[in-house]
Amino acid sequence: MALPKRKYAKSRQGKRRSHLALSIPKLVDCPQCHTPKLPHHVCPTCGTYAGREVVEIKAPKKTPS
Repeated sequence: MALPKRKYAKSRQGKRRSHLALSIPKLVDCPQCHTPKLPHHVCPTCGTYAGREVVEIKAPKKTPS
């Protein structure tokens, strides 16, 4: 197996890993209940998507205040 002749610098290692950073998920407000949700997903609080109820929620979740 090939081995490097010299040690790679930490700055070169950082440049290689520059695109590996984690990002926080983008959230949008639900138009019905105004709680944060992921875009293009059913709202976990009220169960609506695109203005209609898709999932029946048995017990409503507590909204963060």
